[in-house]
Formats: sequence, C-alpha cells, structure tokens
Amino acid sequence: MSEAIVLNAEARADVGKGASRRLRHAEKVPAVIYGGDVEPSSVVLLAKDVKKALESEAFYSQIVTLMVDGAEHQVILKDLQRHPARDDAMHMDFQRVSADQAVTTHVPLHFLNEEACAGVKAGGAITHDRVEVSIRCLPADLPEFIEVDMAAVELGQIVHLSDLNMPENVALVDLLHGEGHDLPVASVIATRATKESEEESEEASE
Repeated sequence: MSEAIVLNAEARADVGKGASRRLRHAEKVPAVIYGGDVEPSSVVLLAKDVKKALESEAFYSQIVTLMVDGAEHQVILKDLQRHPARDDAMHMDFQRVSADQAVTTHVPLHFLNEEACAGVKAGGAITHDRVEVSIRCLPADLPEFIEVDMAAVELGQIVHLSDLNMPENVALVDLLHGEGHDLPVASVIATRATKESEEESEEASE
C-alpha cells in the first residue's frame, strides 16, 4: 500500500471566476468538497502541494485526507481541470467518502509479464484498449491498481474485463450493467512481420 495522502487546505468565502483567477496568480488552486449530508464547501490549496500530489499515481484513485482549517475530511478526487498549455491544476473537485458507503472511482491497470507473453514470443504485439477501469467498493477495499497478467495470453487472444482477477469485494462498474459491457482490455495481434512469415510458410508448404 502507498503512504497516506494528506493535503492542507483553507476554507474560502470568495468564489467566482475573478476570485479563482486571483488565487491562481497567488499560486493557489481553488477546489470544492461535496457529498454526504454536508453542504458543498469551497477550499483552496497551495499549488506546490497539489503539483507534488499529482505526481503520485495513487492520488487519482485513493482516499485523500484533506485538512481544512484543522478539520479532517476523507475524500477522493472526482474531477481535475488543468491549464491547456502548462498542464497546471486549475480547479479540483473532491467527493467526501464514508466508511460504510461504496464509492465509484477509476483505478489504473498494471500490465505484467508483457515481455514473457506467449503471444509476443509467437511474434505478436500487445495493444492496450484501456489503461484504467471504473470500480465500485467500500473505501476500505479500494485497490491502488488492478493487475493484468499477460504471460499466458496467446497470439490473437483478447483479454476482457471478465478475465481480470479482481480483489475481493471490488466490482467492475461496466460488468454491473450486464454481459454486453464486457469490454476488451488488451489483446495480442499479429505484426506485419508475423503475417509475412505465415504467408511465406503457407507458400512453402504448397
């Protein structure tokens, strides 16, 4: 497990585009906290703290502790707006979480044994259809990532969501909608060199 992520924030009363612009000029990032039985609240974080947090993969999917004027809030990041040119954070949305209420969020996929993949050894190449998945679970069961073992995947084979080895008590949101949502995750396709080799072999056999 990664270390707990803690960010300090301050409550703010001034809202609107003008106020947000002034905060950004002061190297601060406006944000909002919503969810639960509490009214949404506007806060502001230091840009340098946000920049450091965004470098961690876990920040995008794990529980974050926001310390707002001494009060502790357990949240997950739900939306992030970046500057189109500099990629700096411009605004953030955090959702409050409760230990007894399931949350829906995205977690990254970690692909394992790609070099040892059976299909790759046969001359194929791995393609990734998605690099993250939407999951639903209680906060305590929230995984940092989902592993996709590619070792036994053959040439021409497709790995679907239903093939993933999911942690206990963690559900894939797409599969909750039915079998028609069993989307592809990755596949091993024949490369041009592999196809030419197969054609040459067929010609030789003929």
